[in-house]
Amino acid sequence: MTPPPLIRIGVMGSHSTGKTLLMRRIEMELRGRGIPVARTGKLGRRAALVPLPKMRHHTVASTMWVIATGIADEIAAAARLEEGPVQVVLADRACWDALAYFRAAQEWRRQPAPRAKREAPHRLASAHGHTYDLLLATVLSPALPVALKHDYDARYRTLVDHHTHDLLREENIRYVRVTSDPASQELAIEHALQLCTTEAPV
Repeated sequence: MTPPPLIRIGVMGSHSTGKTLLMRRIEMELRGRGIPVARTGKLGRRAALVPLPKMRHHTVASTMWVIATGIADEIAAAARLEEGPVQVVLADRACWDALAYFRAAQEWRRQPAPRAKREAPHRLASAHGHTYDLLLATVLSPALPVALKHDYDARYRTLVDHHTHDLLREENIRYVRVTSDPASQELAIEHALQLCTTEAPV
C-alpha cells in the first residue's frame, strides 16, 4: 500500500508572538486524531550555543546556519519511525523565517550586506520554502505584554513582523495570518486539521 503524502506545515513570525504554542496545539490535536506527527524547533537556542549572532545581529553566516539546520531538522523529522511513518511535519520556524529576521537585522543596523551575499540565504530558503503545504504567519500585537526576562528591542520586533509578511507577499506564497485573537488562532488550527485529516487518512 502506498503511504499517504507527507504534509509539511510551517510557522513564522516575530519573537514571542505565539508560534510555538500554536504548533503545540496543532500537534496535540493531530495526535488526538491518531495522525503520526513530528515537530521541530528550538533553532534560536541552538544557534546561541554554536555560538552565532542572533536577533538584530544576524549575519549572512548565522542566517545560512539557521535555514540549513531547520531544513535538516524537517528532513530528519520526516524520517522518524518510532510511532510509525510520520504523516505530518510541523516546522516551528519555517525556513523563510530566518530570512525575514536577517532582512530586519540589516534594516535595524542600516548596514545592508552586499547583494551577492544577500542572495545566498534567499536561494537556500527558496529551494525548500515552496514545499510547505500550509504556512502560518503570526502578526505582532504590540499591546500584548512580553515577559520581563526577554530583553527584546521593540523596533526590531516590529521590523521582523513587517519583513515576515512582506517576504511572503514578494514570494507570492499563500499563507494564513494568525493574530493574537483567539478566534484567529482557532481558525489557523482548523486550517491545519482540515488539511491533515483530508490528506492523511487515519
